[in-house]
Amino acid sequence: MSQDFKPWGGRFSEATDQFVESFTASVTFDQRLYHHDIRGSIAHANMLAKVGVLKPDERTRIVSGLQSIHKEIDDGKFTWRVDLEDVHMNIEARLIDLTGEVGKKLHTGRSRNDQVATDLRLYLRDAIDDLQGRTGQLLNVILDQAQQHPETIMPGFTHLQTAQPITFGHHLLAWFEMLLRDSERLEDCRRRVNVLPLGSAALAGTTFPINRQLVAEELGFDAVAENSLDAVSDRDFAIEFCAVASLMMNHMSRWSEELVLWNSQQFAFIELPDRFCTGSSIMPQKKNPDVPELVRGKTGRVFGHLMALLTLMKAQPLAYNKDNQEDKEPLFDSIDTLRDVLTAMTGLIDAMKPNIDAMRKAANDGFATATDLADYLVRKDMPFRDAHEAVGRTVAYAIDEQKSLDELTLEELRKFSTEAVDDSVFDVLTLEGSVRSRNHFGGTSPEQVRAAIARARKRIKV
Repeated sequence: MSQDFKPWGGRFSEATDQFVESFTASVTFDQRLYHHDIRGSIAHANMLAKVGVLKPDERTRIVSGLQSIHKEIDDGKFTWRVDLEDVHMNIEARLIDLTGEVGKKLHTGRSRNDQVATDLRLYLRDAIDDLQGRTGQLLNVILDQAQQHPETIMPGFTHLQTAQPITFGHHLLAWFEMLLRDSERLEDCRRRVNVLPLGSAALAGTTFPINRQLVAEELGFDAVAENSLDAVSDRDFAIEFCAVASLMMNHMSRWSEELVLWNSQQFAFIELPDRFCTGSSIMPQKKNPDVPELVRGKTGRVFGHLMALLTLMKAQPLAYNKDNQEDKEPLFDSIDTLRDVLTAMTGLIDAMKPNIDAMRKAANDGFATATDLADYLVRKDMPFRDAHEAVGRTVAYAIDEQKSLDELTLEELRKFSTEAVDDSVFDVLTLEGSVRSRNHFGGTSPEQVRAAIARARKRIKV
């Protein structure tokens, strides 16, 4: 193949400027699509042979050539050329080298516009399947941790202030619910990804008697794109994936923030293993939670990719425009980042060790059973607003006395509420009594946590 080969060169009277050639090339990053490009080309060749556009021996030579190219790339023996612009033309040029004139027939009835749209959908579909597998592993690790701690008491927070006692297992199940919704969104996104654009050609379809359904069946697509103009210019599927990825990263960033706080000396709720931390170059005592901090930081990176794709598409007229070359790097990096973060969080959550005593002490020190006392007074016929005020005055008194609520005497408790208070009040003022009393579907009681874990195991589809 000539070094100045261009598939569109017939229209031009001078060579491409060297800078322009480099500026417009995408092969440095889109070469990762090679497997899917070759797979789509083989399906296209098979279809062309079935409808009579290619002779059987031509199809055989083309498919054999494509398979040889795939092996060359796998073995690291393929030479990628920037002057050939992209993954598609690099593979096509090599195919012509191997098969001669017959290789030039492969592109019959298609354009790089529908070719790249097909490659991207195939690539993203496989990426989603991989991410779903990793998501399933993380979901199970969360449940494994929760299963060990249905009775481990910790403070639940609002405004980062101690609110009510909950169980550590219950808190972890909140993480599970967030990630399970993410998994469902990935599944739904995949459904819209799995639509075949190939056969749309440049924008209007082709004059050749193609059979798009045959290609869809061979490549495992659920449907064929209805409109050729939309099919080549649509990048909704990439934007939607980045939106799902952004929400997943947002969730894991929130968990990471909690892990960083919990790992601090001020909280000391958990211990992270040394292999997930680093030290300081100047302070020898430091053990820094770098992994969750990086997860938190990388979230902004994925958010940025979502905004980049939205901005990329917002002013494009139909159909394909060169702008769309800029769709790949944000998509690829979002996939790579999410994959790495899922891997990191799986190892981190599996290895973290809760400090049960520190969690319990924090729950006890924060008057976490104040709401239980108010509920108790309501059951003694005190209006809730009066009960709320009474408990507030009780807490203020306990602070002055440097006591927890369950350390107050019956006489001290009655002083601020009602003589109807009796010894049964101490059942609700203990941390165990508080969490046990929330024994309803979705509640934090150990019984409910165990039941929720059993249901959760069945809800995981990946």
